[in-house]
Amino acid sequence: MKRVIFNQKGGVGKSTIAVNLAAIAASQGRRTLLIDMDPQCNASRYLLGDAARDITPTLADYFEQTLNFSLFSKPATAFVHPTPFDNLMLLPSHPEIGELQAKLEARHKIYKLRDTVNDLGKEYDEIFIDTPPAYNFFTQSALIATERCLIPFDCDDFSRQALYTLLGNVREIQEDHNQQLTVEGIVVNQFLPRASLPQRLVSELKEEGLPVLDSHLSSSVKIRESHERALPMIHLDPRHKLAQEFVALYRELEAA
Repeated sequence: MKRVIFNQKGGVGKSTIAVNLAAIAASQGRRTLLIDMDPQCNASRYLLGDAARDITPTLADYFEQTLNFSLFSKPATAFVHPTPFDNLMLLPSHPEIGELQAKLEARHKIYKLRDTVNDLGKEYDEIFIDTPPAYNFFTQSALIATERCLIPFDCDDFSRQALYTLLGNVREIQEDHNQQLTVEGIVVNQFLPRASLPQRLVSELKEEGLPVLDSHLSSSVKIRESHERALPMIHLDPRHKLAQEFVALYRELEAA
């Protein structure tokens, strides 16, 4: 299964969701790969901690290689690194990938990631792709390369308005580049069940027929500790409410 976590709005939990779902898949014995396409490298740091700063080669090196054709190019697997967690591998990001975007666009490399993911799919049961908070070359490449799109949503009106634009962008990719792409669901993140606004927004989105998933993720300070210690919730505190919510989300996705 190839899955992209996408929202062009920042601060909605893309990296957190991508890492925790990948960690759960790996913990269940699935051969799992996380591809970090965000120049901010949050997913890479989440899994590797301070070691992410010095790891090499990275996604930037891989994209640089695609721009400089060589008979001795390294396979995509050469850019994949182990993490401290069994069955979980990482293709790490690097801030320099942002500088390569214009060159990649000019050379029409929008389908390169799709070919790479298809090759890597022979090695892994599940591939998760974390994306930057923008609708740009990298997010478009990820949407073209995958089968399912998971959309994080935090409960405020600004996020709701941005959601309609986002869904329009996904439909455009479906129509023009990837007919196999489906919106797997909208993940309600940082949900406050006792607050009236989140309840109303979620209810209205469901009434509109949007694919809001039943599994919601609570707001919790525990996730900050998870980030700081570079331990996904399933490894930091598997009995914590938020860890169990991530497990429920993963099970819901797998059951679909």
